[in-house]
Amino acid sequence: MSGVGFGFLMFGAMLVLLAVRVPIGIAMLATGVAGYVTMSGWSPLLAYLKTVAWARFSVYDLSIIPMFLLMGQFASRGGLSRALFGAANALMGHWRGGVAMAAVGACAGFGAICGSSLATAATMGQVALPELRRLKYHPALATGALAAGGTLGILIPPSVVLVVYAILSEQNIAKLFMAAFVPGILAAIGYLIAIAIYVRLKPDAGPANAPVPWPQRLAALREVWPVVTLFVVVIGGIYGGVFTPTEAAAIGTVGSLVFAAWLGGMRWAEFVECLVGTAEASGMIFLILLGADVLNVFLALTQMPGELARWVVGLGLAPIAVLFLIIIVYVVLGCLMDSLSMILLTVPIFLPIVLGMDFFGLDPTDKAIWFGIIALMVVEIGLITPPVGMNVYIINSLAHDVPMSETFRGVVPFLISDAVRVTLLVFFPILSLWLVHRLT
Repeated sequence: MSGVGFGFLMFGAMLVLLAVRVPIGIAMLATGVAGYVTMSGWSPLLAYLKTVAWARFSVYDLSIIPMFLLMGQFASRGGLSRALFGAANALMGHWRGGVAMAAVGACAGFGAICGSSLATAATMGQVALPELRRLKYHPALATGALAAGGTLGILIPPSVVLVVYAILSEQNIAKLFMAAFVPGILAAIGYLIAIAIYVRLKPDAGPANAPVPWPQRLAALREVWPVVTLFVVVIGGIYGGVFTPTEAAAIGTVGSLVFAAWLGGMRWAEFVECLVGTAEASGMIFLILLGADVLNVFLALTQMPGELARWVVGLGLAPIAVLFLIIIVYVVLGCLMDSLSMILLTVPIFLPIVLGMDFFGLDPTDKAIWFGIIALMVVEIGLITPPVGMNVYIINSLAHDVPMSETFRGVVPFLISDAVRVTLLVFFPILSLWLVHRLT
């Protein structure tokens, strides 16, 4: 068997491991080790393993990941999520479907200070679900809006997935954050439109709340100033060149801790829980990173990525057709694995293909940034598609009486919105690149 054929065989074996619920980090590590030993023997593998962990984990930029995760933990414990939902609900709750819109808007705001979709879905679900239940929102709309809104956690900077993509593709983290900003806002607007259409077709699905007097609305808006401050300091500082993304993550973490303690939502027990939760999430992410490194070095030995790129280019397909095939693969993989794993597994294979083709005359850097945003948008779809749909599982765990099938039906309008947005991003790269070119 050729090296390329063996590479595809082992890749298929890894998918089988995923299908039987082996954790993604372990599945990639086991597949990479088995393939490396088969091709080169134990001695080269051990020589590689003695340095790979240090080489990967000592990368300075990776320190952003635990800090942004800790920032999100502090923000959720400090009551910032509740203030966001309260302000959004005061402004939009009197509309039909307005409380669901408020939940999506609060998810977008929380995503601006939290780089995790799962954390955004879990936090906002706890805050918004009781209000949606009280107003007798249709279960599909209530849970579907929260599951979809949670995906904004990785779409609106800062984003853990974008940090990992930047390291894999050797791109500037700040530029990728800039590129994700406009598409992230478009995602939030698209979800609001989806809710508006949903309640227009099914008026009973999203009843309106009682209007809030303007003095109370202004008071609710004043409560979100800590979130606005954190966003302006962290993201504004990055875009303004005041400090690097790593420095911004450190400042944002300290700021969220100060606000959480000042607002009375942080005690010693909560502080320890935040540290433990961050450590567990970081450990999982770093295990996936290590497994991806070992798998990718094995695939490099087989020459599968390079051969695949040359084969795709040799097909003579239009570049856009190739890109849509890649998007289809991402959608299928999203049914099996989480977003971070997809990025780690596929970028070393797909990025060379994209860079080897001509897309609207873009230079290599612009292509890498544009493709990164498209990949980010597509992998987040996997968070709300069956059978994995991690955001759906999180929201469903909070709404025990709602069948899983009901929640999956509820996310269909948001998936349609996602499809429209991804299509726009494919044909109009300026949506991703305009802010990058304006601010750099």
